[in-house]
Amino acid sequence: MTSVEKQQSSERDEVLIQEFLDTVWSESGLSKETLIAYRADLTALALWQNQVGKTLDTTDRSEILNYLANRVHYSARSSARQLSTFRRFYRYCVEESIISESPVISISSPFVGKSLPKSLTESEVERLLDAPDTATNLGIRDRTMLETMYGAGLRVSELVSLQVNSVNVPDGWVRLTGKGSRERLVPLGDYAIEWLKRYLGGTRDSIRKQQISDDLFVTARGKQMTRQAFWQLLRKYALIAQIKSELSPHSLRHSFATHLLDHGADLRTIQQLLGHSDLKTTQVYTHLSSSRLSDVVKMHHPRG
Repeated sequence: MTSVEKQQSSERDEVLIQEFLDTVWSESGLSKETLIAYRADLTALALWQNQVGKTLDTTDRSEILNYLANRVHYSARSSARQLSTFRRFYRYCVEESIISESPVISISSPFVGKSLPKSLTESEVERLLDAPDTATNLGIRDRTMLETMYGAGLRVSELVSLQVNSVNVPDGWVRLTGKGSRERLVPLGDYAIEWLKRYLGGTRDSIRKQQISDDLFVTARGKQMTRQAFWQLLRKYALIAQIKSELSPHSLRHSFATHLLDHGADLRTIQQLLGHSDLKTTQVYTHLSSSRLSDVVKMHHPRG
């Protein structure tokens, strides 16, 4: 293929890519980031095919497989994402009668293993819980939120949606509505109970002032705490606690489960506490705990 022909092929691919992006954006309203990723994936494939005198609409299954096989330095997750882009692009090409059959229709995605949840060490949790300034009303609220989330293994959505009547402090229980509108009762830890007593003993009323609200955790405006606001608080306290590892609102829930397992709790109990409908979802923590045991051996055993 001459340089002129390569240029013409490249221009043809660019037009096709742009038409595809315009269509999926208008029909699906995809984010700017997704459109950028689509363009990058398709441009990379087009450049590869251009070297052998092919365009995107003349690519066949073997050439797609060859392209993916030559990306050995990429992760399985990255390859799976790129293949997903190709599926959508060639489905569009078939629908627009540009090609008769998708070249990726029978190509299976590479296996992407489920990543282990991030959790904190027990000392990191202690530092995080101690981070709020409990000399202030907002600090007491934040400490109570952190203690409740870690003490009961709550999802962040469950935490911020708690109502005052959801918590039975004297008996040490919290009533939750989790995924699929499934309700469950979860026991609260002693520290969570003590901080809830303090928070509900006057701090909450001081924060909400004259605002009427049934929400347990309220902002300075008397409104319900949001997931985004809690995430910002968590980031702030992670900095104060000098926690270097990656942290998310789910980290305390993961830490709750991992620490229970480390201290001898069985999987069935943890499954019920977390509100998992399938034990397989809970079993990921056995891998995480095994990893920790390995770290302990390596650190403390004379021949580790």
